[in-house]
Amino acid sequence: MRPDWIAVDWGTTHLRVWAMGPEGIRAEATSDNGMSRLSRAGFEPALLGLIELWLSGPPIPVLACGMVGSRQGWHEAPYRTVPCKPLLAGALAAVPVKDKRITLQIAPGLKQVRPADVMRGEETQIAGALALHPGFDGIFCLPGTHSKWVQISAGEVVSFQTYLTGEMFALLSQQSVLRHGMTSEVWDDDAFDQGVADGMARPERIAAHLFRLRAEGLIADLSPSAARSRLSGLLIGTELAAAKPYWLGTRVILVGSAAISGLYARALSQQGLETETLPAKDCTIAGLALAAGALTKAAE
Repeated sequence: MRPDWIAVDWGTTHLRVWAMGPEGIRAEATSDNGMSRLSRAGFEPALLGLIELWLSGPPIPVLACGMVGSRQGWHEAPYRTVPCKPLLAGALAAVPVKDKRITLQIAPGLKQVRPADVMRGEETQIAGALALHPGFDGIFCLPGTHSKWVQISAGEVVSFQTYLTGEMFALLSQQSVLRHGMTSEVWDDDAFDQGVADGMARPERIAAHLFRLRAEGLIADLSPSAARSRLSGLLIGTELAAAKPYWLGTRVILVGSAAISGLYARALSQQGLETETLPAKDCTIAGLALAAGALTKAAE
């Protein structure tokens, strides 16, 4: 089984690879060898460990996106400045490799000078989302560890804003004093909805809302499932309050996993906004496929 090319999504915590052919995905593999676990010398062996069985014959093009192109990654792919198209095949960074069975190129991230902001990996998902929705003008929301709100016009990223919402949820629920009251993984929709409403209504009181979760757990029998769900709602609601200029009265497409996108869709529906969701995996592969197609044409 020899792929025509290999797609790679290399983030901070995970490495995902797909063997691609004309019909789409032929095989896939994943590992925990994210950027944060590797030294610069460890990237090529980590990649080869997943794709070794796919390599034969002439060099196979490998196209990668994500934190692999950061300053701490395998090879720094310089940011492109918005407004611009999310991905340009000619702007991919070529990376020297030792193994002659592959060639490697990394998609550069995007930067916004004022207010300062950056993204890596999301630009490829945005390019893929635009390929799946040609002519789209509006807002992409990419929820996750670092949520992105992205304004799209005429096929270009005009502006974007990042929120640390997912990382804050992980830190608060796992490392702060709140962790003692969040030992349940059971979800409580009503508690989540209340958290969203509180975060939207009074975002300036987020610090007080957070400690109230601890207090209610101690003296008012707030259950661990309700506390965890309300924490998520508070953080997402506060994010939505800040991002209101992006989503108010505008078409919004969510790009992400079903679970986290579902929470954002539920929160936005409370504000009267119905959204559409695209799987992050589909958008990543579609974005890299655009670049792979352009590279093939250039080679011909």
